[in-house]
Amino acid sequence: MASTPIEHPSTTSTFPTQQKPIPYSSGNSLRTPLSSILPPLIFGTATFNHQYNSDPFALDTTGLVTSALTHGIRAFDTSPYYGPSEQLLGEALATPFVRETFPRASYFILTKVGRIAGEEFDYSAPWVRQSVARSLERLHTDYLDLVYCHDVEFVSPAEVLEAVKELRRIRDEEGTIRYIGISGYPIDVLGDMAELVLRETGEPLDAVQSYANFTLQNQTLAGPSGIQRLRNAGVGVVPNASPLGMGLLRRQGVPVGALGDFHPASRELRSAVRAASNFCDRHGEKLEVIAIRFALETWISAGAICGSKGDPASGVPWKQESNDDVGGAKLGVSVIGVSRPPELEKTMLVWRSILDGLEGGEETAVQAGRWYRAWEWSRNRRKAVQILAEGVQEILADWFGYAWPSPSPGFVNQQKKGVKSPHDVEAPWLTPAASPEPVPVEGGEVVEEKSLPLR
Repeated sequence: MASTPIEHPSTTSTFPTQQKPIPYSSGNSLRTPLSSILPPLIFGTATFNHQYNSDPFALDTTGLVTSALTHGIRAFDTSPYYGPSEQLLGEALATPFVRETFPRASYFILTKVGRIAGEEFDYSAPWVRQSVARSLERLHTDYLDLVYCHDVEFVSPAEVLEAVKELRRIRDEEGTIRYIGISGYPIDVLGDMAELVLRETGEPLDAVQSYANFTLQNQTLAGPSGIQRLRNAGVGVVPNASPLGMGLLRRQGVPVGALGDFHPASRELRSAVRAASNFCDRHGEKLEVIAIRFALETWISAGAICGSKGDPASGVPWKQESNDDVGGAKLGVSVIGVSRPPELEKTMLVWRSILDGLEGGEETAVQAGRWYRAWEWSRNRRKAVQILAEGVQEILADWFGYAWPSPSPGFVNQQKKGVKSPHDVEAPWLTPAASPEPVPVEGGEVVEEKSLPLR
């Protein structure tokens, strides 16, 4: 599914020559609200990293990005902290096929500043400028649609404010950034920072991205201390990232890449998740199937108050879909991460089924030539997933709603002082290893399980 199309006229001529641009006005007084245009499904590329994979260079990242585009995904989230992620995403978006078929104006690029390494952060204005310049170069683009301050809980409020102000200066004076936000884990810190920015500058943040806080295990983001507080601070969009809790909510457990076991979940929490996985097995389901469907489908409505009317990915190759086709209301925005073609394929099938269950889904399915009972099946599937989700929550017991500390007690920022260049402080990427050996199976072909995403 995810192999890159052969780039010659007989191939590309059968495809639409250009995808439509996202409507955006660049003038400050005419700036389109992010909540009007951000796509509700974002492809996260944290998986293009040694944390989640032993060798991200062995992944078919170009094929994955191309397939995501052909299936309607129009937004990609990355960060300099994600190892080679920006480089790999930039190379995938720079292929002749993508450039000719998907003009830069037809998709979003979201990246971050501030986090340099596991225990090193620099939110100073000089570093923000250098980081933005480096991201533009790596991603082969003249502008960045949205830039987050990465993991704001690790630095002081004053440092966050300095970084936000510098990003806005770049936006207004240089035009290489369009929207600005913050990201992080602790819900209370995200609320504090959003309120601080509004109070001190008079302008709210365009976006606040939370991760692992609306999942089967923790749904705090949907509560009054989460999205409602952010909305009150004027935040435009609140994307929910990592609906699998950074890989915690999987039958096989957290992913372990070349950097070892990075996940902060305790042994006791992992044991509770294993019991929940066994519960799903007894009912003929995988934990990750229930987790991904529950998070994506429920956040569409739970996150709608800080959602977006951007066009959703259709999930069907070369099929455009508008927000009006699925009811015309705001949809909660989610970020998903995949590493392999079967993960993307399965996610697109789940997403398509979720859209079929929305208002107008029955009519849309018929018009698109899909099964006339797709809407009914989607609604029934939602009920089944909800029942199992409630069972999982009962088994998790006291671990339901638990959030691990971030940063860990005793954390000290290892920021290097003095003048530096991006190359001086960049953590070295591991040398690309040989691609993993294929696993032989019956019939002489390699079987790759159609698993769900890592994050």
